[in-house]
Amino acid sequence: MKILLGTIVFVFLVILLGIYWPMPELKPPAKHNTVIIKSINIIDVKSGNILENRNVLIKENRIQKIDSLEISNKDFNSLIINGRNKYLIPGLWDMHTHSNQHSEWLHHPLYIANGVTGVRDMSGQLNKRDSYWVGSKERLQWNKELEANTRVSPRYVLQSSYQMDGASAIPSGFPDFFKLENPSDVNALLQFYKNEQVDFIKIYQQIPPKSYKQLAYSTPKYGLHFAGHKPMFVSLEEAILLGQRSFEHGRIFMFESFPGADSLRTSINWKSFYSKSKKSMVKDFDTQTAKKLMKLMQKHNAYWVPTLQTLKFEANAHDTSFIENPNLKYITSIRKNLWWGFDVKNNAKKNLSEEHKGLNTNFYDLSRKQVEMANTIGVPIMTGTDVTDSYIFAGFSIHDELKDLTNSGLSNLEALQSSTIISAKFAEMDKDYGSIEEGKVADLVILNNNPLAKITNSRAINGVLINSVYYDKDKIKELKDFTESISSKFHMNIKVLYSFLNSPLIRVQFAD
Repeated sequence: MKILLGTIVFVFLVILLGIYWPMPELKPPAKHNTVIIKSINIIDVKSGNILENRNVLIKENRIQKIDSLEISNKDFNSLIINGRNKYLIPGLWDMHTHSNQHSEWLHHPLYIANGVTGVRDMSGQLNKRDSYWVGSKERLQWNKELEANTRVSPRYVLQSSYQMDGASAIPSGFPDFFKLENPSDVNALLQFYKNEQVDFIKIYQQIPPKSYKQLAYSTPKYGLHFAGHKPMFVSLEEAILLGQRSFEHGRIFMFESFPGADSLRTSINWKSFYSKSKKSMVKDFDTQTAKKLMKLMQKHNAYWVPTLQTLKFEANAHDTSFIENPNLKYITSIRKNLWWGFDVKNNAKKNLSEEHKGLNTNFYDLSRKQVEMANTIGVPIMTGTDVTDSYIFAGFSIHDELKDLTNSGLSNLEALQSSTIISAKFAEMDKDYGSIEEGKVADLVILNNNPLAKITNSRAINGVLINSVYYDKDKIKELKDFTESISSKFHMNIKVLYSFLNSPLIRVQFAD
């Protein structure tokens, strides 16, 4: 008994030590008032033209002048970057991410190292600070610290609420208006998130239809919009007409374009019905119905974020060559073995079963065909990856998504646009971001090779400039090494596990 008690006390103390062990600080490089990029080839993401051998003058993080001639009005404290034989693109934006209390160590360095200078976070909090998820207060503080050059971080654009998914998504002890059980709860919800400086309400699948419609009516009065999943109990057509600004994931047209679409929306247990209907969604897919919905999206300027990487994972969970990803070194053991491990095992089992063999692959392939259809029709498409979902790697996966988009019919230019100017237009920030023009913010990525010739050249990053801070090849390696090192630490894994178990929001999500 003494040995057992001593062991328990020892383990408890070790865990406690891991929870309270101080975290290292990652300091950004020096900030420069003036930056000159010399003799570089600029990718004009609006036209697809290449402005060859140009000099770019940047002052106080704004592009002051783009000229093919030598710039002479430089001061002695300016940073001069040799861009000869290299290519300049706007910083990439990931428009579907999920940040948490550990993102500053596990995600932010990898975003910057991969040229992702802007992210739209699709997570949030209720009226209490969560141990795992972050909310608008944390993200807005990160933005301030980015501007002050005290933090390595991408810009967080468009602040999100917590996901609105009905009563089952709200733990006990929180105000009832978060459940949205009645349309009368909507104003209290919107007033709360307006005070939290949120920009949009995140829609999830099980939101009550009446409350969803009331949200559609009321959000503009508060200067907000709504975006996220297609509600399961509302048709995509109605959601478009009600004004939902973006729809997430590659399944949205699958839900609507098969014979059981109406039954899916009215089913008592929609998850079970969806599982049973997945084969029909592929086999009996109605292209004309999907095209009609795509034309409606185009007409009403509703954006689509396919997040193809999520479906790609499900299709390849049984494939050892896919699962043994070299980027796993940036993921904590807790996440790999608990969250991701469960997803791998579950999807691999389905993929290898006689009943479901090839289904996830067919589902993924059909979703990519829909991306081509939607793009041809004119639906604005944005890149999003769904960090922190299984086998989605912060920063790295944006380049996988760009490649998948081109494999789905987009040109290399259109893929780049989806992560730059189109995303900036959606955020109504294209006056300052999304393209390389005089007067715009100088969030820029220097590539070794031309991404218009080959989209995978987006990975060949030579340098990243954000907030007049330059990350060269050595600094980029330092960022990657930092996350690789911290993700393997015992205390980091303990902190992740503790925050995960201590989060009431996580507990209800997994229970559901």
